[in-house]
Amino acid sequence: MYYSAVPEIDVNQLAIRLAEAERSLQLIDVRERSEVAIAQIEGFDVYPLSEFENWSAEILTKLNPEAETIVMCHHGMRSAQLCQWLSNRGFSKVHNVTGGIDAYSRLIDSTINRY
Repeated sequence: MYYSAVPEIDVNQLAIRLAEAERSLQLIDVRERSEVAIAQIEGFDVYPLSEFENWSAEILTKLNPEAETIVMCHHGMRSAQLCQWLSNRGFSKVHNVTGGIDAYSRLIDSTINRY
């Protein structure tokens, strides 16, 4: 399936945004809970893409469509899917983390486990 381009943020930019610690920043991790148990970045809310039907209606009311929203997965494919879905529902500041948590652990924080 092809997804139109969604705005991306690289892991260096993500590290800067996390260091700024803006409260308005919405952080979403769409990996499976078992993946999050292996490696995680503090502050991300976990919404496994495989459980989409369980939380998709809730996320639209819980999140602010005008706030900056950063979505992450393992390498960036699943998160791109959610970014596209959010964009199609009026979220105007959605960013996909290029390379996902794997790139973050390789380039930013080597204490995060790779898998």
